[in-house]
Amino acid sequence: MTTATKNDVQRVTGLLIIEVINSNPNGDPDRDSDPRQRPDWRGEISPVSFKRKLRDLVEDKDGIVWKELSQELKLNDAEFGVLESRGRVRKEIEGQIADGSFAGAYWDGRVFGNTFLEEGSSGSIRTGVVQIGLGISVAPIEISRHTNTNKSGVQEGKDRGMAPMGYRFVPHGVYCMPFFVNPSTAPKSGCTQRDIELMKKLIPLAYSHTRSHARPMVEIRHAWVMTHKSQLGSCSDFALIDALTPTKKSEPDSASTSWSDYDVPTELPEVLAAKVTLEDLVA
Repeated sequence: MTTATKNDVQRVTGLLIIEVINSNPNGDPDRDSDPRQRPDWRGEISPVSFKRKLRDLVEDKDGIVWKELSQELKLNDAEFGVLESRGRVRKEIEGQIADGSFAGAYWDGRVFGNTFLEEGSSGSIRTGVVQIGLGISVAPIEISRHTNTNKSGVQEGKDRGMAPMGYRFVPHGVYCMPFFVNPSTAPKSGCTQRDIELMKKLIPLAYSHTRSHARPMVEIRHAWVMTHKSQLGSCSDFALIDALTPTKKSEPDSASTSWSDYDVPTELPEVLAAKVTLEDLVA
């Protein structure tokens, strides 16, 4: 069981800069899996979809990502289970909550929180140490829709198969997704800095090791981690995020076509740089 006699979790403000090329970074089930889009035409990536990728890499204990990172960080499989996984047994998990072994068993429970708020388990983990914000594109996005075809037919009497508008993608977009590490909730969840270090190692691999037909070209261009010099916080989270958010060089209300369309900051202003330690996880 993972316990901490001292709260060693550092306060962090993070910002992911994600480039999307001819991919669907997060489909909307309410719109036939179109890429998610706001009323102002800017694209969205949900926090749930990003956390799912991190969870999948940890859950796949036979995968190369987990094998390499667990060896590097000296992690025990038994302490790094994934709560939000298929086939979980609710009664077993409720028993772990009741006997106090829950926190030591599930990495995502310690980091992201626990949704098992059942009667009799109200004292369990609720709010996670890490909160991931909504990813929003810097500029509006366009959505392209193509028909998928299959050489062999699926329907009886058809010599070929077609899925009209079955392939939906963003030709180009740059998204900003903030995240926050809050040490105040660490003692309640059992989260330690070791759990956070694993997340930091996973972030650059989140898209490259979970590629799919729908999102073959999604890449984290920058994964900024701004570690405060105090667990209470050294400066405004919003000021840090604003300072590292890209801007479109021209025509900000039209979709981009390439990475070169953006001015992308790579350092903080002096007044902010003095208050945090800046790290790019993909550098």
